[in-house]
Amino acid sequence: MTTGAKSCRGPVSRRSFLQAGALVATGLGLSDLFRLETIAKQTGRNLRDTSVIFVWLPGGPPHMETYDLKPDAPSDYRGIFRPIKTNVPGIEISELFPMQAKIADKFTIVRSCHHTFADHGGGHKRFMTGRLPAEPAGFVNDAPAVTSYISKIFNERHTGPKGMPACVLGTDAGRAQIDTFSLGAAWLGSVNTPFVVGGDPASPTFKVQNLGLTPDMETRLDDRLHLLKGVDRLRRDADRTGLMDAMDQYSQRAFDMLTSEPVREAFDISREPQSVRDRYGMNAYGQRGLMARRLVEAGCRFVTMVWEHPGTTAPKYGSYNWDSHAVNCHLFDDARWRFPPYDQAVSALIEDLYARGLDEKTLLIVTGEFGRTPRVSTAVGTQTGVMQPGRDHWPQAMSFIVSGAKMRTGQIVGATNSRGEHPIERPMSPNDLWATVYQHLGIDWEQSFPDHTGRPMPILPFGEPIPELLPIG
Repeated sequence: MTTGAKSCRGPVSRRSFLQAGALVATGLGLSDLFRLETIAKQTGRNLRDTSVIFVWLPGGPPHMETYDLKPDAPSDYRGIFRPIKTNVPGIEISELFPMQAKIADKFTIVRSCHHTFADHGGGHKRFMTGRLPAEPAGFVNDAPAVTSYISKIFNERHTGPKGMPACVLGTDAGRAQIDTFSLGAAWLGSVNTPFVVGGDPASPTFKVQNLGLTPDMETRLDDRLHLLKGVDRLRRDADRTGLMDAMDQYSQRAFDMLTSEPVREAFDISREPQSVRDRYGMNAYGQRGLMARRLVEAGCRFVTMVWEHPGTTAPKYGSYNWDSHAVNCHLFDDARWRFPPYDQAVSALIEDLYARGLDEKTLLIVTGEFGRTPRVSTAVGTQTGVMQPGRDHWPQAMSFIVSGAKMRTGQIVGATNSRGEHPIERPMSPNDLWATVYQHLGIDWEQSFPDHTGRPMPILPFGEPIPELLPIG
């Protein structure tokens, strides 16, 4: 694993920076400049007709209850669940994952990811941006999230169906803000943040907000768009940098999304047969997974689906998300409640991607921001009022799974020590995963974009694609 910073060999030229400086002098603010600029272009690679589904498990799933069980560790480490065999000899996972055990040949488990940020905010920022956050706490990232770079690059190349956002985020209604999960665009500008879908898609009243117009609204919006173009014509004619054209492109992109019937259909999971919806699970995990499949099938490039709360009635011993401190939940009882819908949703998504041939182009990643302490702790539960077991934050070791995209599957990459405390084989960071994602999408992960001061900043300061995952040939 590469740990040092790479040289910034991006495509930003001196002439481009002089043009940028001239624009600032004309009155455009820096935020507008970096929101609209199209100076930094992807080099050396061609964008591919590929996509990513990124399932995010906020709070930090316990690696020793999921994909890295330690049945021979001392009792205060190993927990109570036993590993079960899968359809791949030598690969074992939690007994609470029987559905995944039947399709282990279709995914890879990485057990050796780690970093150093133990706070939820710091862990989110570290993972989502590929950078060491300046502040170890808080969720507002000071550098663009990887999804912002992906959105910018694909939007500037005008790839994908008309009106389809490059990146989408699905999450609970009360958590439907970009900064909740450190997905802000920072100096790239808010136009490069994902389109947010809040709410539980399993609910009969679920509706995607801000998607679609009445015929009257569509006519009025079209008139305003043409008026905006007319007002800007003189400035655009005088502009030789392309920024005014970029402004038109962004306005047009929003209009296309609002008026696109195929885009509306992609978000409408009610079009799926009930048997398919049932296979995924009629809960937030399952229906977000189904929506993710529909979106990549329709041409969306990067879909982040947050599986925080299953959306079913939570018992007193259960946690809202994967943050299994003893004060929050009973570690093992919460797992018995949470893991079955998770197992069903993950296995359904993987099987569906393969059945539809989407595994050829879609990379599925399932991860949280860190693992949990190898040693089980106890505390009085806030909801239960009794002593109960839990695990605390542990970025020193974590597991994630990947599937699809012609990646090599049916294997385990890396290993932790006998107590699950730290990697002893193939240690890697979140950046190695992001380098793998960039390569899959056909993006040069060593290119740079200007930050708010005009300095070229690499989209990934370090990291290399994970060779054990990459397709052969």
